[in-house]
Amino acid sequence: MASSLYRRGRVVTPERPNATAFVVGSDGRIAWVGDEAGADLHAEGVDAVVDLEDGLVLPAFVDAHVHVSHTGLGLRGVDLTGTTSVAEALRSIGEAVRRRGGRPVFALNWQEQHWVEHRAMTATELDRVSFGGVVYAARIDGHSAVVSSALGRASGADRLEGWRGDGFVTRDAKNAARAAYDAARTPDQRRGDVEAALALAASRGIAAVHECGGPLLTSSDDFADVLEAGRRPDLPRTIGYWAEAVTEPEQAAALVALHGAAGLGGDLNIDGSIGSHTAHLRDGYADDPGCRGTVYRSASDVRDHVAACAVAGVQSGFHVIGDAGMDIVLEGYEAAARLVGDDLVRATRPRLEHAEMADADAVRRMARLGMVASVQPRFDEFWGGPDGMYAERLGPARVPGTNPWGAMLRGGVRLALGSDSPVTPFDPWATVRAAVRHHDPEQRLDAAAAVAAHTVGGWAAARADGGGVLGVGRPATLAVWTTTDTAPDGLPDVTGDGPLPTCRLTIRDGVVIHRAP
Repeated sequence: MASSLYRRGRVVTPERPNATAFVVGSDGRIAWVGDEAGADLHAEGVDAVVDLEDGLVLPAFVDAHVHVSHTGLGLRGVDLTGTTSVAEALRSIGEAVRRRGGRPVFALNWQEQHWVEHRAMTATELDRVSFGGVVYAARIDGHSAVVSSALGRASGADRLEGWRGDGFVTRDAKNAARAAYDAARTPDQRRGDVEAALALAASRGIAAVHECGGPLLTSSDDFADVLEAGRRPDLPRTIGYWAEAVTEPEQAAALVALHGAAGLGGDLNIDGSIGSHTAHLRDGYADDPGCRGTVYRSASDVRDHVAACAVAGVQSGFHVIGDAGMDIVLEGYEAAARLVGDDLVRATRPRLEHAEMADADAVRRMARLGMVASVQPRFDEFWGGPDGMYAERLGPARVPGTNPWGAMLRGGVRLALGSDSPVTPFDPWATVRAAVRHHDPEQRLDAAAAVAAHTVGGWAAARADGGGVLGVGRPATLAVWTTTDTAPDGLPDVTGDGPLPTCRLTIRDGVVIHRAP
């Protein structure tokens, strides 16, 4: 690797507050940080000199919750974001069917709240626009979908729990339909989807992602492809979490070794999502009072998994959204801690993904067990507030306090920010802005805390302490940004509606993985 001097920028580093330049050595680490006078002295001793043209230099972002191959699949699918009616969505799907010559179509990111009909599509409607073909249309949260009749029959979804009869699927039916659709991709197509998603992440200033896979989410081959792509020096690093429960330490160690996983968690579901009426609630949904959601695991299931992982030294975690789901997962963690000891559980740095309905007591219990909350600030942007989807599903009284990042940070819970892509897109500055502008002022983060949670927090969530900081001897994993408005702390001003920073350069371990045209 060639050594390089990067100069005439604005370098955010705790070592040198007014730094404008740095050197990346042939080992991919930062060898020097300083000002332009120092840069003059280093210019002759490096292989290349790069003018940053006043670009803002920050540690590269870490996206702490991603579904990589489905993100790539969505890039060549039909994105229904922004559609305003069932009819418009069906037209988009029909056009894709014709372009693809009748081959299977993947559509994503529809929300019935945004459609004038205020309902989901049906299998009959998909059958009509696809001429009886295969269509999988995922709701934005990924916990429900509408499938065509052909896919329902071929996958066996029409005989499983979660089949509603009109093509709308949840639970086992949804998993079967999605697995059947995914299986139709060739290995080359799947690897192409993975590469496209990671290249997109790099273009957004992201140098590492946490992949959430598992037997009900993707496949072992898919997971392996994602981890293999992350070993390439020209793409973001991939850190994998495998969602499979265990009961014995030997199982935990064997599964981690088999899959190359960083832990057994991620989307190991306690419940589903608020939008699909599958998050497990203490009280019924406001728009469906007889429904309290879906619960996939008991507290004893959680206890057994956590205890086995803790004894094996394996990081554990769960997907949890509803308040009753949070009750279950915390009861299970505390039972495991009584079995094997608090210190052993804390040492594995447990993770809870989403944690959208954690009250003050839950935050206190999370902090006591040393938990990380892997959260998605754009969920509040998309669905929070008095008129959002949360209010429709939960009722206005239950909306304040959802996504309680401020309370978590104040209470000692580690935060890691992510997108849950393809649920929300790779766009870390939009994620930071959403954290800063939470609908509930009590839960807002300041920009510095949000950036830290999206950089340092992402590495810490994967038990890779020390990452996310620029300094001599540290990996040169960073991004260079073109900015307009800047706050007094030197970070971009994300409080208003102005343009967000654009990524000019992303570097991972000294290697450029994205360069803007």
